[in-house]
Amino acid sequence: MTYATTETPGGPPPGWPTTEAAATAVQDELRGRVVLDEPGPVPGEPLTVVGVDVAYDDERDVVAAAAVALDAETLDVVAEATAVGRVAFPYVPGLLAFREIPTVIAALDRLPVRPGLVVCDGYGLAHPRRFGLASHLGVLTGLPTMGVAKNPFTFRHEPPGPRRGDASPLLDGEEEVGRALRTREGVKPVYVSVGHRVSLDHACGFTLRLAREFRLPETTRAADALCRAALREA
Repeated sequence: MTYATTETPGGPPPGWPTTEAAATAVQDELRGRVVLDEPGPVPGEPLTVVGVDVAYDDERDVVAAAAVALDAETLDVVAEATAVGRVAFPYVPGLLAFREIPTVIAALDRLPVRPGLVVCDGYGLAHPRRFGLASHLGVLTGLPTMGVAKNPFTFRHEPPGPRRGDASPLLDGEEEVGRALRTREGVKPVYVSVGHRVSLDHACGFTLRLAREFRLPETTRAADALCRAALREA
C-alpha cells in the first residue's frame, strides 16, 4: 500500500533563516548535535529505507519534495509521499539544505511508515562546515541519515578501483569526510558521507545494497522520479 499527497505546506516555519549569515550561524550551532559514534542500521538486516529528493520550478519559486520508502531487501516500494511548497531560502552553495528541508520534512511527516534510514541526494559530513543536508535533516528529525551525491563537491580523492565495491577516501586535507564508491564496474563513482547516527562503513554498505543495477541507489531514483511528477502536477 502506498500513500501520496501534493498538498502545499506553505512557506518555511517561523524563525527560519532568511540570510546567509543567519543560516551559517544555524549550521554552526546544530553541527555539534550530529551523532557520529553510532554504527546505525546494519546492511543485510530487514529495514525500511527512505529516499528523499526535491525538484524546483524557479520561475514559480516552488519546490516539490518526495519521500519514498523501500524494503531494503526486495527494493519494493512500500510507501510514498510528496509535498509542494515555496522555496524557503535563496540559492547559496553550501546552504542548499535551507532551501529544501521544510518541504522534505513535510513529505516525511506524511509517510505512514517510520524510516529506519533516510538516504539523501546530497552530502552529510562531506560539506565545508561538516553539516550538509543529510546531517541537518538527521539532527532535526532524529533519524539515521546518510548522503549519496553524484559529484565530490570541493574535496579530493584518488580514483577508486574499477570494480563494484571499490572505494577511496574523500579527503579534506588529511580528514576523511566520505568515500568515492564504485557501484557499477567501469562507471564513475558516487560520493557517500554519513549524516547522523550511522557509520561510514554501513553507509557504503547500504549504498551498494540499494544500487544493484544502476549507479545511483534505488531510493534516490524513486524519489527523483516522484518529486518531478509532483512538480509537474503542482
